[in-house]
Amino acid sequence: MAPRAAQPEQRGPLLPGLLLVAAALSRPAAPCPFQCYCFGGPKLLLRCASGAELRQPPRDVPPDARNLTIVGANLTVLRAAAFAGGDADPGEAAAGEAAAAGGVRLPLLSALRLTHNNIEVVEDGAFDGLPSLTALDLSHNPLRALGGGAFRGLPALRSLQLNHALARGGPTLLAALDTALAPLDELRLLGLAGNALSRLPPAALRRPRLEQLDARLNALAGLGPDELRALERDGGLPAPRLLLADNPLRCGCAARPLLAWLRNATERVPDARRLRCASPRALQDRPFLDLDEARLRCAHGDAEGRGDEVELAGPELEASYVFFGLVLALIGLIFLMVLYLNRRGIQRWMRNLREACRDQMEGYHYRYEQDADPRRAPAPAAPAGSRATSPGSGL
Repeated sequence: MAPRAAQPEQRGPLLPGLLLVAAALSRPAAPCPFQCYCFGGPKLLLRCASGAELRQPPRDVPPDARNLTIVGANLTVLRAAAFAGGDADPGEAAAGEAAAAGGVRLPLLSALRLTHNNIEVVEDGAFDGLPSLTALDLSHNPLRALGGGAFRGLPALRSLQLNHALARGGPTLLAALDTALAPLDELRLLGLAGNALSRLPPAALRRPRLEQLDARLNALAGLGPDELRALERDGGLPAPRLLLADNPLRCGCAARPLLAWLRNATERVPDARRLRCASPRALQDRPFLDLDEARLRCAHGDAEGRGDEVELAGPELEASYVFFGLVLALIGLIFLMVLYLNRRGIQRWMRNLREACRDQMEGYHYRYEQDADPRRAPAPAAPAGSRATSPGSGL
C-alpha cells in the first residue's frame, strides 16, 4: 500500500513542467497572408492567385515560409527587394526576427514560382533578401527588360526557369540576361525553351556547375565551335546536358562541328534523335544524325552555309535522273513485252495494211493507164460555119 500512496506525490511536480514545455513548443503558427492559400501550413506552401487584384508581392508572408507561388496575378514590375520589404511579425521565431532586422524578410524561402503574372520588368536586386532561394520560375511572362543585377542576391540558386519569357525582349534582353547569369555559380538547371533565341547566352554555357540547359523551341540554326567548347568542363566537373529539339537547324557546312560533337557525345543531348534539318530544301525534315558530313557543303567562298542549297541540289538531281531513267526503262520493257505477246495480231494487221495499200496503188495505176490510152481521147468539136457549106444543105 505504501508505493501506491507515493505515486500521486511523484506525478504532482512533473505535471506543471510538462505543461510549460507544451506551451513553449505549441506557439501559434503565423497566419496565412490575405488573398493567399496555405497548404500544409505556411512553412510548406503558399499559393497566391488573385488575378488583377494582386499588383505586388504580399508583404505579410510568414518569415518561416519555404515555398511561395504567385500565379495569374498582375505583377508587371518586380522592383528592388520586392520580397524583402515589410515589417516582421514580433510573434515569429527568433531566427525570423533577426533576419528581418538585417533586411532579410524571408530567410528560409527555397522555392519561388512567379509564372503567368504579366511581369515585364525585373529590376536590379529584385530578389534581394532571399539567401536560401534555390529554385526560381519566371516562365510565361512577357519580359521586356531585365536588370543586369536582377539575380545578384541569390547565391544558392540552383534552378532558373525562363521558358516562354524572353521572346519579346529582343537582342537587348538577351545581352542583359547574359550579364544577369554571371554571378550564378551554383546554377544547375536553366530553362530557356520557347524564347526564339538565335544563339545561346555565353554566360549560360560557362556556368561551372550547370547540369542541364533546355533550349528547345527556339530559333537556333546550329551551334558553333566556340559554343561547343564552352560546354566542355575542366577539373573533373560533369559536362551539362543540352536539349535542342524543335530548332530550325541549317544543315550546311557550318553544321559539321555540331554533327561531329553529337556523334561523340550523344548521351549529352537526350533528344538528339528528334533533331531535323529545316534547310536547305534538299535535306528538309531529314534526321540530323543520319546525315553524312561529306554532304554538308557550302558554296565557294561561303563559310556561313548560305550556298549549301546549290551544292546539295546536285546529288539530289542526279538521284532523281537515275530514278527517272529506271522508270523509262521499265516502261520500254513493258512496251516491248506487249509487242511480243501481240506479234501475230500485229503481223496480221501489217499484212492487211500492206494489201490495202497495194489495192489502192493498183487502183491508181489502172486509172492512170485508162487516162493515158489515145483511143479513149474525145473527138474534136466541129467548127460553127461547117453547117452552111454542107452538101446536103441544098444551097
